[in-house]
Amino acid sequence: MANTKSAEKAARQAVKHRARNITLRSRSRSAIRKAVDAVASGNKTEATTSYRAAASVVDSLVNKGLVHKNKASRHKARLAARLKKLK
Repeated sequence: MANTKSAEKAARQAVKHRARNITLRSRSRSAIRKAVDAVASGNKTEATTSYRAAASVVDSLVNKGLVHKNKASRHKARLAARLKKLK
C-alpha cells in the first residue's frame, strides 16, 4: 500500500501503463501471428502486406520503449526469412 501522495499517484499510473502495455504487446503478437499465418497459406501478396504491417507494429513498440530494438530486429528478420522462402 502506498504511504505518500506521490506513491499513490505512481500506483495509479502504473495500473494505466500496465493496461496500455498489455494492449500494445497483444497487438504486436497478433500482427506477427497474422504474418506467419499468411506465409503459411502461401499467398505472397497477403504475406507481404501482413509482414509490412507486423514490422510497423513492432517498430512502434521499440519507439515506445516496450520492446528492445534487438528483439524487434530479430522478429522482423525471422518473418522476412519466412517470406523470402515463399518465393
